[in-house]
Amino acid sequence: MDPIPTIESVSLLSRPSIQVNTLRLDLIHPIISGNKWYKLKFYLSEAKAVKAKVIASFGGPFSNHLVALAYAAKMNDLKSIGYVRSNENESVTPSLQEALNYGMKLIHIGRTQFQSKKNELLALNAENLNETYFLDEGGYGILGAKGASTIISDWESRKTNADDTNQIHNYDYIVCAVGTGTMIAGIINAAKNDQKVIGIPVLKNEGTINDEIDNLIENKFTNFTLFHEFHQGGYAKTTPNQIEFMNKLWEHNKIPTDIVYTGKVFYAVEELLNQAYFKPDSKILIIHSGGLQGNRSLEKGVLVF
Repeated sequence: MDPIPTIESVSLLSRPSIQVNTLRLDLIHPIISGNKWYKLKFYLSEAKAVKAKVIASFGGPFSNHLVALAYAAKMNDLKSIGYVRSNENESVTPSLQEALNYGMKLIHIGRTQFQSKKNELLALNAENLNETYFLDEGGYGILGAKGASTIISDWESRKTNADDTNQIHNYDYIVCAVGTGTMIAGIINAAKNDQKVIGIPVLKNEGTINDEIDNLIENKFTNFTLFHEFHQGGYAKTTPNQIEFMNKLWEHNKIPTDIVYTGKVFYAVEELLNQAYFKPDSKILIIHSGGLQGNRSLEKGVLVF
């Protein structure tokens, strides 16, 4: 798989003196959408290098990550296991059913001890006790960040003209969602020193995210900014204002977003523009990290796309 994303203008957000574009990672593959492929690719390579027969990871009932992993594993002739943050007596969500359809075995490990059980299983990699290769939720880790950095480096390597205005290194601001912190760490590692990387955490009261990002970045003195006020109530939570904005963005630019990640990022950029946060004559690139699984939790008709 050799994804070739596109960069598009976001006319809804652009201002007379500020250009806003988006890197459409959501279009690179119908299943392994957005940043998922980038974060997974080096884990898949390592799993095959150590001759693992099974690759396993963790996620919630509407996990983009588990669906992408299930399909990617199938593409790479690996079996897959998804450890789910839910209980066995809960109904199977459309996202989990999709993962099942791609051959993933699902194991429900509940919510109260999810983190401790996850850490126990991840420790098996170091002990090399079985044929299963475990990767952390959302692809968090050094290899995930390494893959995420190729979001920029792969794009730049395809450009032959150094003055090309669509070179990612020509943007003043790069803005992306922050879940585990893996993608933004990769973006920080690949960005130029004078570029400003902005992250929009999607979790409420996420007190450890700075440390989690710091653990993955190569230059510990790199500056990045996190805006914690755009989570819309917390992970997978939304508000009428966000829904209204997502529908407006679709009507103006035909860009689909989700309530968990990308809807919050585009909405945050609009709010920051209204607050005159960005300098005049600047160029902003929003990373559309893909994945619309979270929208499946909404009632039909709430979103117009």
